[in-house]
Amino acid sequence: MAHVPKNPAIPMRDGVSPSCVALPRMRATPWATVLDFLAHRLPRVGRDEWRARMSAGEVVGDDGQPLAPHTPYLHGARVYYWRALPQEPVIPFEAQVLFRDEHLVVADKPHFLPVTPGGRYVQQSLLVRLKRELGLADLSPLHRIDRETAGLVVFSVRPQDRDAYQRLFRERRIHKSYEAIAPAAPHLPWPMIRQSHILACEDAFYKMREAAPEEGLAPNSETRIEPLEQQGPWARYRLEPVTGKRHQLRVHMHGLGLAIAGDQFYPVVRRLPGEPEDYAEPLHLLAQTLSFTDPMTGQERHFQSQRVLDWPSAP
Repeated sequence: MAHVPKNPAIPMRDGVSPSCVALPRMRATPWATVLDFLAHRLPRVGRDEWRARMSAGEVVGDDGQPLAPHTPYLHGARVYYWRALPQEPVIPFEAQVLFRDEHLVVADKPHFLPVTPGGRYVQQSLLVRLKRELGLADLSPLHRIDRETAGLVVFSVRPQDRDAYQRLFRERRIHKSYEAIAPAAPHLPWPMIRQSHILACEDAFYKMREAAPEEGLAPNSETRIEPLEQQGPWARYRLEPVTGKRHQLRVHMHGLGLAIAGDQFYPVVRRLPGEPEDYAEPLHLLAQTLSFTDPMTGQERHFQSQRVLDWPSAP
């Protein structure tokens, strides 16, 4: 469906910005009402749920007025609704705001909290929590980290600033460092640069893999890795990604035979997406530092997570 510009006058509700859908202009429409259209085009919600939302005033037109279930189909009209889940598990951990000015918000995210709404989480996402707590309807993440990863996430406050900040990430002008705890490997030549071609697993949509040499694919990912300290069978590593492929750090460590402690996907799947969490066993991966020159103020920015990775028990 083509992108539809939103009416900025339609407000967020409980930290959730409105979603917008356009009713196509058609010579002959198969839908008599807006409810018919929504139930057909967005069936994951279900007709009865759409009817309940419309009856409760949770579906509105471009003028902000509620649309009743019997509202006739209107060619070219824009319809707004707020994503919600009937039952959403509560994540019992809080983020900390480390920095806020007129351009940026920097948050220190806990493990298990997703950055943006998706799947079974809406209210229990970092973005919605911050929008609600700070009252910033236009807040937008400039980058993402996995739900399982803790640490720094940077948000743009104003839409007009967003591209300037995102350009820093696209052009690799932001220095990022992570910490991870994984098996010690004093026999490997440290520090090292891990380069490989990362692509999606064909048999598991939620995993990534490194291409085998015989596949002949050029590297598309790079990470600098070095151990910082060792405690028994474990070591604390600094990871400095140059690129930002999905699961890059987890895949690179797994490729070295050093799967990060607490990883549910690598080397084997121990818990599928959507299965109940074990909060006692987090992924031992932390987005620790971010450094860059602020394109809006010219200031040198350096942010550091206040979180610390605990040493795991024996493997």
